[in-house]
Amino acid sequence: MFLDYVKISVKSGDGGMGCVSFRREKYVPKGGPNGGDGGNGGSIIFKASLSLSTLIDLRYKRHYKAGRGEHGKGGDKNGKNGKDCIILVPCGSVIRDDETNNILAELLEDGQEVILLKGGKGGRGNTHFKSSVNRAPRFAEDGQPGIEKIVVIELKLIADVGLVGFPNSGKSTLISKISAAKPKIAEYPFTTLVPKLGIVKYKDYESFVVADIPGIIEGASDGKGLGLRFLRHIERTKILLFMVDCTSALEDEIFKEYFILLNELQKYSDMLMKKPRVLCFTKSDLLTDEQFEKLQNAVHSKKQGKYKVDKIIISSLTGKNLKELKDLLFSKITREKY
Repeated sequence: MFLDYVKISVKSGDGGMGCVSFRREKYVPKGGPNGGDGGNGGSIIFKASLSLSTLIDLRYKRHYKAGRGEHGKGGDKNGKNGKDCIILVPCGSVIRDDETNNILAELLEDGQEVILLKGGKGGRGNTHFKSSVNRAPRFAEDGQPGIEKIVVIELKLIADVGLVGFPNSGKSTLISKISAAKPKIAEYPFTTLVPKLGIVKYKDYESFVVADIPGIIEGASDGKGLGLRFLRHIERTKILLFMVDCTSALEDEIFKEYFILLNELQKYSDMLMKKPRVLCFTKSDLLTDEQFEKLQNAVHSKKQGKYKVDKIIISSLTGKNLKELKDLLFSKITREKY
């Protein structure tokens, strides 16, 4: 099960109390204070792991608490520190404060970790408070309490290419042809209900990751369809591959679907408009020779030069121009890296 949003309660450990104690031994009169310090409370630590791909593990346990520090003891014995609570999350996780909605941390790389809530500091024992005027202090510090928060964790998939298109535009078919991913493919819309990742091998030693995002419809930024829920996954991609069914493009203004998709992305976040993009017309195998020539002339017409986007016509079923598409995507990804 794919889960990309979860809300949990976390609490760091309380610090242990300092000890009030005096040295009492035979032949050692007035031994003086020897109360130990309390241990520090454990911290709440989030750690990114490539072994996880969803937040499903956090669905069934919603409360996390670090260990409390032990109290100090006599004989100058300090209490043990509380055990840290380490919470594993997938790479690409964003942690927000549920109350303020502020971002507390972003974990992007494998092994990256962040101390979200530090444990309470242990109290000092009475040995720290002795002085020339107070040789037998009968008080010690209490440990500091831990911090408790409710946090929201959002997963934004990290991929090189994000597939953007209306339902049934051929996204799942494309990712199944260029990678080893096996998404559900059918003739009805919304066959993809959750994002899918596919690793595309390029030439001998190179590869890149493609994310199949569930179909976006007009009004997705206002909450219609599934698009709004999964638009966050497009934010982590390096480039966007817009996919338009060429059979529907010929029936209407050829760039109409493309501009509808652009409009929905812009409403969601202006940042998405700055990403490099490629416009891909799919299902060319369904066109007659005459229709294909008409589409080709319209796509590459000099009048369309104002649309500053690379355009390509493909057929995932027959493999037409898939190699050229991978070349184009990889060149853009490489350009983004350097």
